[in-house]
Amino acid sequence: MSIILGPNQYGKAENRVVRIYRDSSRHEVRDVNVSTSLRGDFNAAYTHNDLHGVLPTDTQKNTCYAYAKEKGIGEIEDYALALARHFVSDLPAVTSARVIVDEYAWERLGEHTFIRSGQEVRTAQVTVEDDRQWVVSGLKDLVVMKSGGAQFQGFLRDDYTTIQETPDRVMATSLVVRWRYASAHLDWGKAYTDIRSILLARFGEVQGLALQQTLWEMGKAVLQARPEVAEVMLSAPNRHHFAVDLSPFGLDNPNEVLRCEDRPYAVIECNVTRDDAPDAGPAWQTVPGLS
Repeated sequence: MSIILGPNQYGKAENRVVRIYRDSSRHEVRDVNVSTSLRGDFNAAYTHNDLHGVLPTDTQKNTCYAYAKEKGIGEIEDYALALARHFVSDLPAVTSARVIVDEYAWERLGEHTFIRSGQEVRTAQVTVEDDRQWVVSGLKDLVVMKSGGAQFQGFLRDDYTTIQETPDRVMATSLVVRWRYASAHLDWGKAYTDIRSILLARFGEVQGLALQQTLWEMGKAVLQARPEVAEVMLSAPNRHHFAVDLSPFGLDNPNEVLRCEDRPYAVIECNVTRDDAPDAGPAWQTVPGLS
């Protein structure tokens, strides 16, 4: 029997980078969280304590800050691609680089005054390997709710089933949605805005038996409207809302006063893809928020 080193990678996780553009009295703010990860010929570092080909993770962190100044942070996909291409092109030992960027939005109150807008986070994960590149964009922590028009009926029952069917219930979730592009040359900002609008519109329109159907319809709508998207992955933790029993107080409660239970919660996930989608390669590896 011989013992060998398997696949390995290393990087710097969650580098918080805030870039303020002060070119005029009307400042602009970009607030991102950047994680880098490199793969390549690093076996000697593990097996022989030889670090000659290893770029320190602290240097990766510094590169994130330097690129924020030198190249700026425009669309997060472009920023991630620039970093990943640098690591692969300029470092001899590196054959593959993955850069994950989360962006936190700020709403303007004045020329140089801002307020953090909501919990929703825009995301991008870029993988560059030799001369190939993959871009997965998306969003997370987008909390949405339908107060009516949702059902849960016709499900399987066994000896342990106690939940009752309901023709009209509250459907609430904190959406995680990622979509893989078939190209790495797009107007990222417009694509993100359009896809987000499609997802929200379809969420509100679908009146299905369960969240499973809603997710399928949301993913399908994106693919039908955006030919540059190869596939969509959706994850929806179901935030259950149950009517409170007010009968002890002589009060009727037609699904108007509810309690929200955050644990345990159901998680519904699906992948919606084109049958002729280009090869995903390593695009989905280590994508957070999806299993």
